[in-house]
Amino acid sequence: MISQVKKVSIVLASAVYVVVGIQHFVYPQWFVQIVPPYLPYPLQLVYISGFFEIALGLLLLIPSLRFIAGWGLVLFLIAVFPANIYVAQTNGAAMNTTPLLAWGRLPFQLVFIAIAYWHTRK
Repeated sequence: MISQVKKVSIVLASAVYVVVGIQHFVYPQWFVQIVPPYLPYPLQLVYISGFFEIALGLLLLIPSLRFIAGWGLVLFLIAVFPANIYVAQTNGAAMNTTPLLAWGRLPFQLVFIAIAYWHTRK
């Protein structure tokens, strides 16, 4: 039996991933600016990550695929972590934000990974 809190968490997480994934296609240049310069094809990486964000967010809503979606999100969040590190290394300049926010975002990535992992559990 899945708890009400977990149900709400799944729906909210799914909505966030789908909305942010769509934004990769609507505002790709915003995401391109946070792709670390050592990675090739930044625009294509933005589109690919947006696709996976949408797909995994939707799969999270399907109980029989939630295990796969959760692990996919764990891997996805690890894969995009270099962008968060890059923003921090630029003290927020890559995202036009403050150093405090740029560095403060890093621990939250671990929280999002933990939540994605939680969604893999029954």
